[in-house]
Amino acid sequence: MLTRKVSFRLDKWKKNHEKLPLVLRGARQVGKTFSVREFAKTAYQSLIELNFIERPSYKDIFSGDLDADTILKQITLLVKGANLESGQTLLFLDEIQECAGARTALKFLAHDSRVDVIASGSLLGMNQAQVVSFPVGYVDHLEMHSLDLEEYCWACRIDPGLPEDLRSRFEGMREVPAAVHKRMLDLFREYMVIGGMPAVVQAFVDHMDFAEALRLQRGIVTDYLDDIAKYAPGAEKNRARACLLSVPKQLSKDYKKFQYSLVEKGSTARKYGGSLLWLFEAGIISYCHNLTLPQLPFEGYAEEDNFKVFMRDTGLLVSMLDDGAQADVMGGNMGIYKGALYENIIADILTKSEKKLYSFSYRQSLQMDFFIRFQDKATAIEVKSAENRKAKSLGVLMSDKWQVEQGIKLSANNVGLNNRVWNLPLYMAMFL
Repeated sequence: MLTRKVSFRLDKWKKNHEKLPLVLRGARQVGKTFSVREFAKTAYQSLIELNFIERPSYKDIFSGDLDADTILKQITLLVKGANLESGQTLLFLDEIQECAGARTALKFLAHDSRVDVIASGSLLGMNQAQVVSFPVGYVDHLEMHSLDLEEYCWACRIDPGLPEDLRSRFEGMREVPAAVHKRMLDLFREYMVIGGMPAVVQAFVDHMDFAEALRLQRGIVTDYLDDIAKYAPGAEKNRARACLLSVPKQLSKDYKKFQYSLVEKGSTARKYGGSLLWLFEAGIISYCHNLTLPQLPFEGYAEEDNFKVFMRDTGLLVSMLDDGAQADVMGGNMGIYKGALYENIIADILTKSEKKLYSFSYRQSLQMDFFIRFQDKATAIEVKSAENRKAKSLGVLMSDKWQVEQGIKLSANNVGLNNRVWNLPLYMAMFL
């Protein structure tokens, strides 16, 4: 069974005596329902679960008066096996995007001491379904991602103390023992291929079957396309689908700005910009906006119409390539996709650390993969797929002209510090 960090967040939410209903959002199949059920097993005496897709009739509970007394009375009447233990019951409203009345009802359940409430749904459904919004001021929000690299390490049953030892070496800038360093680089490449979707990870750690992982990943991509077809109106269906299918081609280009012409020859943001936004709101892609100047605050220098796009889960990206791509990644023979896949995995890791993505490009001669706020400084991050490759752009940006205070080079090298540049192994991106 997979250990998820969200369980710690849920436990913290429960201990808050003034807790509001929690809205747990995330892309399709990242493990929201499973995580809530596992949390309820140890935190509550009773779980009442209403899934509005599995049982559409549950919507009738929220079709009349929405005060707490009426709702709870209806639940005990209409939900078989519902056991209302006052103060020890979790009411779980799953796929809540399908029931407008349930979303409104959160306001009236907010301060009722008889039940705690968690609502869950896909990002795409919540953002795009034609239903009323969540009552402002009456709910808390938490976004869930697929497994991050540290969670993947836990799933692979490595020594439980290893991630903390690596964190200590990161903080103290101490080298990692050679055998451990090699093992972590191998695990990092494996994570690139398998990704973090829970069903894929569980199947892989149980059977070590790359072919089965690929089959499951491609099924998830198909489900994403089906979700777009379900929620997108009219012509938006085909456009959003075309944008998603263009992502591997986008990442293969040296010129990393998103090019609408790769979606359709001669197309523009006017036609496809909204479709791309669909994928972002579904939690499938992330935007990485270019900065006009590499300075804080980043948002003040971000160009709205100049951005790169990355897949949220690198395993899904690899699954969209040809059948031999898994072996290519594990063997380091990725051709034109080598740099793109390494950039994508770092973007994925940073996004799961709740960081917005920024990059910097100047006249095509100076390009920096990412910028983050680290130790309260504007920090440049250059990603290298191999050992001992010079990070020329870092040196330029840290000159008197650009005055970037700090840099990080992520590569296959071990830990080191060179003036103001941190040389870190790729896997230590999870500590940024």
